[in-house]
Amino acid sequence: MAFPFLTSYNGDAEDGKSKRGLYEGPDEDLAAMLERDVLDSTPGVRWDDVAGLSEAKRLLEEAVVLPLWMPEYFQGIRRPWKGVLMFGPPGTGKTLLAKAVATECGTTFFNVSSATLASKWRGESERMVRCLFDLARAYAPSTIFIDEIDSLCNSRGGSGEHESSRRVKSELLVQVDGVSNTATNEDGSRKIVMVLAATNFPWDIDEALRRRLEKRIYIPLPDLESRKALININLRTVEVASDVNIEDVAKRTEGYSGDDLTNVCRDASMNGMRRKIAGKTRDEIKNMSKDDISNDPVAMCDFEEAIKKVQPSVSSSDIEKHEKWFSEFGSA
Repeated sequence: MAFPFLTSYNGDAEDGKSKRGLYEGPDEDLAAMLERDVLDSTPGVRWDDVAGLSEAKRLLEEAVVLPLWMPEYFQGIRRPWKGVLMFGPPGTGKTLLAKAVATECGTTFFNVSSATLASKWRGESERMVRCLFDLARAYAPSTIFIDEIDSLCNSRGGSGEHESSRRVKSELLVQVDGVSNTATNEDGSRKIVMVLAATNFPWDIDEALRRRLEKRIYIPLPDLESRKALININLRTVEVASDVNIEDVAKRTEGYSGDDLTNVCRDASMNGMRRKIAGKTRDEIKNMSKDDISNDPVAMCDFEEAIKKVQPSVSSSDIEKHEKWFSEFGSA
């Protein structure tokens, strides 16, 4: 059953910037650093900004948004998922989806990478992980998004694994395991902390973490309709000539990721400028008016030239590996 997309949750997270300082734990300096570097109370990305991926949106809405709107339903065996893993080829919109989830359900957004949690000081990375989850509980409802989680929590036990890396993984597993989503605020609302993770290499993730990320959603390359929508989104800020056939461009870019399509549109949109400055000196270019440069609409020939130059970045073998992993460990 497909759930209708819900409007934004109008909770306290809307003025999240004024809520800084809610943390009252033992690591105030770490908390201040995390608030400064990874807290984003207004990601500003809506569902409509993410072209296609309707099934991924539905699954994310069911896993994250609906528990906020229907807390009385998501009890017992229907409790919210502890964590959601989005996996797929690079450039397919995983980070954008995470931001859209946070925006649509009004949660405070913690945008984390493995580099954020890395520290040369013994024991500090584990403290940062604990502090991050304490902060998320203080700001609840909140979303912790961990990008490229495979680099932070790859399979344990390898011969080259450092002891500090093993401790960080163990702490992350403990914290994800401790996300119960059953605590409530004083007004009775659920203090939900949702863990969203993304990876281009799901087969490298530690098995114990994979079990804790209970919902595993495949984010594939865009299909034809999604490519058409992506092209239209990318062309919103430029004038397009009447000879441009969006469907033809979409058909000719099969196998392209969302990032690849953005590069095609960007390159095509710059061809008019390239023609205008061809053969001119630096001084002549500097003295050109804005209208002289920008009044040429993007034409079909610009797309044809751009497609020749911009090749797809994802190989068929990569797709096969993701589909194989999805058949073994994915969920829908």
